Amino acid sequence: MDEQGCPRCKTTKYRNPSLKLMVNVCGHSLCDNCVDLLFIKGSGACPECGTAIRRSNFRYQIFEDAQVEKEIDIRKKILKDYNKKEEDFDTLREYNDYLEMIETIIYNLANGIDVEDTRRQVDSYKKENKDAIRKNQSKLSRDEEYLEMLIEEEEKTSSLRKQMIHDTEVLEKNKKRRDKEALIDELMFSDMSAADILTMHKTTARPAEAVDNTSFQPAQTTRYSTGIQRGQQSGLIPMPMTEANPVYHYEELELERCGPIYPTVDDIIEVGYLSNVRAASESERAGGFEATLCCQRALQDALGGLFYYPELPGQSTSVM
Repeated sequence: MDEQGCPRCKTTKYRNPSLKLMVNVCGHSLCDNCVDLLFIKGSGACPECGTAIRRSNFRYQIFEDAQVEKEIDIRKKILKDYNKKEEDFDTLREYNDYLEMIETIIYNLANGIDVEDTRRQVDSYKKENKDAIRKNQSKLSRDEEYLEMLIEEEEKTSSLRKQMIHDTEVLEKNKKRRDKEALIDELMFSDMSAADILTMHKTTARPAEAVDNTSFQPAQTTRYSTGIQRGQQSGLIPMPMTEANPVYHYEELELERCGPIYPTVDDIIEVGYLSNVRAASESERAGGFEATLCCQRALQDALGGLFYYPELPGQSTSVM
């Protein structure tokens, strides 16, 4: 990408990092110093294209590509007049055609294509729809009204929240100041020892809110559901044995199947089922995956339900 710079004085951002470029409706940029020198009287011609431009229309360039700035200016001006909404059309097709026409106008003006014909088209539209344009300019769309309402509610909520935070901070500061003054007075005039006075103030300095909230806190449990006490020493601790919670014991899973008995893992290895199954990679074996497991599940799916017949009206289920 070319170095950004002023086309008139040839100053670049590399040589002058504080260089500020300004752009006008024609899309050609100038540095702010050249704008001040060339447009002392308020108006003049662009040094690049000769377009008559005004000093008041210059603004600081935001994007590196001046063509983008030009298209943004054109888009703002066109949309100011072409301001119809979807509810102004009978069908969605008509609204889409209207949007496509707007984009064609903006593209032609931004890229210098049929500029005169396009401007005449825009002027003709403004004359024919003068009343509708004025009406739509004073009327917000439903989306804009909804967004404004949301923004207003958010501003109110934010303002209330900030005020509450401010009030809380003021109360806390005042309380700390009073506590500090009381502590100094006690240390200066009381007959008690300094240690006793500090202990007393530490006890009474807890915020009232914290004291009030303690009554609403749930009682802290001292045991887990297993019966092990909280804070018990680490290491292997025997599981408490009770009648209500007996020690866990393993029960083998029994699968209900309506089909032949599928081979076991040993049968799969001996018979040679694995000859048609891809061997597990090292990473798969590290994750606990084995080819025998995959093969066994495939056989379960294939053999399960082979002897099952749905019950027909007036008949009972039959199994081979």
